[in-house]
Amino acid sequence: MADRFYATGKRKKAVARVWITPGSGKVQVNKLTPEEYFGGTFQGQKIVKPFEVTATTDQYDVVATLAGGGKSAQVDALTHGISRALLEVDAEMRIPLKRSGLLTRDPRNKERKKYGQKAARAKFQFSKR
Repeated sequence: MADRFYATGKRKKAVARVWITPGSGKVQVNKLTPEEYFGGTFQGQKIVKPFEVTATTDQYDVVATLAGGGKSAQVDALTHGISRALLEVDAEMRIPLKRSGLLTRDPRNKERKKYGQKAARAKFQFSKR
């Protein structure tokens, strides 16, 4: 049995490469603590939710590499990656993770800008005269 489990989590343009190992519950994001890395946008509850749902709090250490997107999307990508890594540990965790919606990759992405318009939906004001 392996002592290190890997999974990839994604959200928008953010990609999280996640490794989990049996440990004491430490989380390391790009060689920093989550508080240091995410700063004001830090959402600690989101990061530990996969562990709470599967009743594995403080049993695994997380080392993650985040790239792309904004901080909020990176938090969601990290949560997705942790959930998928927990599946690698034990397939029995699938049911609680699936029920809480942690295994589903959020399909929403930025809509592209259309030609002849200001933005994706915003248009230039029409003037008849």
